[in-house]
Amino acid sequence: MTERDHIKPGVSQRTIARMQLMLRALQYRNYRLFFTGQTISMIGTWMQMVAMSWLIYRLTGSAWLLGVVGFVSQIPAFLLAPFAGVLADRWNKRNLLLCTQTLALFQAAALACLVLTGTIQIWQIMVLAFLLGIINAFDIPVRHSFLVELVENRNDLGNAIALNSSIITSARLIGPTAAGVLIAFIGEGGCFIINSVSYLAVLVAIASMRFNPQKAWEEERHVLHELREGFHYAYGFTPIKSILFLMMLISFAGMPYVVLMPIFARNVLHGDAHTLGFLMGAAGFGALVSTIRLASRKSVLGLGRVIALAAGLFGIGIASFALSQDMALSMIFLSLAGYGSMSVISSCNTILQTIVDDDKRGRVMSFYTMSFMGTTPFGNLLAGLVADKIGPQNTLILGGVACLVGGILFARQLPAMREKVRPIYARLGIISVQ
Repeated sequence: MTERDHIKPGVSQRTIARMQLMLRALQYRNYRLFFTGQTISMIGTWMQMVAMSWLIYRLTGSAWLLGVVGFVSQIPAFLLAPFAGVLADRWNKRNLLLCTQTLALFQAAALACLVLTGTIQIWQIMVLAFLLGIINAFDIPVRHSFLVELVENRNDLGNAIALNSSIITSARLIGPTAAGVLIAFIGEGGCFIINSVSYLAVLVAIASMRFNPQKAWEEERHVLHELREGFHYAYGFTPIKSILFLMMLISFAGMPYVVLMPIFARNVLHGDAHTLGFLMGAAGFGALVSTIRLASRKSVLGLGRVIALAAGLFGIGIASFALSQDMALSMIFLSLAGYGSMSVISSCNTILQTIVDDDKRGRVMSFYTMSFMGTTPFGNLLAGLVADKIGPQNTLILGGVACLVGGILFARQLPAMREKVRPIYARLGIISVQ
């Protein structure tokens, strides 16, 4: 037996142990169902997002209208997500998700019918985008807070959140690339049909889950009272407040790069729908690498530093992409941006889900949704306007610099934040009390 024969078993065992660590949340049946259904559905969602952007730019050729449609599709999250958080803390989350996913299926089907019949107009796109925004305003905070009910051991929550992020990033890698190819063969309408069918997977998965009977909501108070209570809780605690403010900045200044992507694909890189798909796929690849790295972490400890560094990396990535006129370099910079953005989003989510009180989880996650998705429409609207005035490249450079500064400011607050969360981590057994 050679020395290599002695090494192989050890390497194999370490690899298996590492994979088990990264995928440990999948040991729970309900989470496996959720993971499978969401993976299929999110691929369809990203296909629709890319096809929608391409359709708008093909019909209008306007950066401003790209920003407007992005605004109307996400502004409901800013207005309605806090109320959705109250409902998430009151009502059965599975039933809420079955409702929102069914409505999203009908929205995609309606969009497909209009495109395939050749009657689609820009105002119809705006109306359907707004309706989907209303649906997502309720779906996203409920879905985030629902994760806690899918894992029996709270120590596996961070892994469940990271794997949930991997669903989004995997779909972000596959969906746009597939859309870029399929648009050329079956058109935008075909992508919308695929998305509507993909919702069936998540509906079947959620309906198949089994739960122990839950205790009914005991104290029925006015919605505004509970909303105010959640607001004071979230913004009165420095770590939660700092995370939410950083998410607002990242979403407002950095995330609008997505709605400007068709302009870079066509006018800067002189490509077509395939080019757009590859660019979006590059960002998705970087995000996927980020989620794999986060899933392999054993603890929430150290994620604050990850957030600060990732915010800076995201800013540098989109600013560098704005300066690039080479396809290969553009994909590299977008991979860095995707890695940074997903590291921020997933790490912020993990910390919030760890430190928040269970009876306020839905409301805090609704503020998270409002900070992330709710501020993005304002950024989209402003980015479309500014891009028409000073060009898309300069617009993204400004956004990248803002994200970099945000990461630096967040890093300066880390010592004070650690002191605030230390008692919570000690109570949860994450750190030992000496």
